[in-house]
Amino acid sequence: MSLKIGILPGDDIGLEVVPECIKVMKIAAARERLEIDWRLLPIGKKGHEEHGHTLPAVTEQNLRELDGWVMGPIGHAAYPRGDATWVMPPVRKKFDLFAAVRPALSHAAIASIHKNVDIVFLRELTEGMLYSETVVAGLPEFRPNDDITVAMRVITRKGSSRVAREAFEIARTRARKRVTAAHKEPVYRLACGMFAEECRKVARDYPDVTFEEMMIDSIAMKLVTAPQQFDVVVTTNQFGDILTDIGAGLVGGLGLAPGLCVGEDQAMAQATHGSAPDIAGRNIANPYAMIMSGQMLLAWLGRKRKEPKAIAAAGRIQAGVNQVIATRRHLTRDLGGKASTSEMGDAIAAAVQG
Repeated sequence: MSLKIGILPGDDIGLEVVPECIKVMKIAAARERLEIDWRLLPIGKKGHEEHGHTLPAVTEQNLRELDGWVMGPIGHAAYPRGDATWVMPPVRKKFDLFAAVRPALSHAAIASIHKNVDIVFLRELTEGMLYSETVVAGLPEFRPNDDITVAMRVITRKGSSRVAREAFEIARTRARKRVTAAHKEPVYRLACGMFAEECRKVARDYPDVTFEEMMIDSIAMKLVTAPQQFDVVVTTNQFGDILTDIGAGLVGGLGLAPGLCVGEDQAMAQATHGSAPDIAGRNIANPYAMIMSGQMLLAWLGRKRKEPKAIAAAGRIQAGVNQVIATRRHLTRDLGGKASTSEMGDAIAAAVQG
């Protein structure tokens, strides 16, 4: 089976960390004789320079033909305001990527608040209060006068059910096979209530996975005090936005926070961190999050497409990254080392090749 994967470098440090990710993915694929059709596509500032829009039509058209893609961070904070051609590319919405899969994994060789943390967070992406994801026209928040603001939160059975199912599917691939649904049902009886109801329904289809529910305030406290108790955590959009950053903070920061946005048939590797324009062009950005996002894409495609070569390639990348971190000889400055972006990428590539 040949996979079709896009390469969207993004802006700022994306131009540095995405090439390292692709280099490692290509070596892992070659070692497993996994055929991949790679397509380089413009997005962000480069997309605007070449086609007059940060999400060019040619890129959107190509993405619809792919199994998945690697997208670098977008420097939208610096984009001109008031111009509809300069926007954060709405890729998640256009391709109905409904869940963000964000692991928080500690490493013994890297300083972190807690050791032995291995959590996968699943955050629903298409609902909640984030207006760009929930409406076709208008806004779900408004201000009728200067003293009042009203906001609307959207929860659907479909959105809740599919993010829950993705969480249980991932839990099945892990040793502990445990899912925790985080919500506030006693207070938000209809909104969180619907999310909780759908999680319970899905849980019945996975008798081999342990299921529990926890209040969002309780899980926030327990993540800080004893995160080792959690395996897979699934929650709604805004709650997930907060919990995933807590998870990153537990294990060493956003430089160690990979991510995968998944849909029904496609997925996008996208690190949690931003484009970091303050260090762009200096070859010092940590490529870990981007490389591990690519690893997650291969693992997900391997599971969805029933392609063992992709799963094996993902395993090679995980082992290579673990080896480089354990030896500590080729780590970037934020991880306590002195290596450049490319030097750390080269070291991981060599470990994968070896």
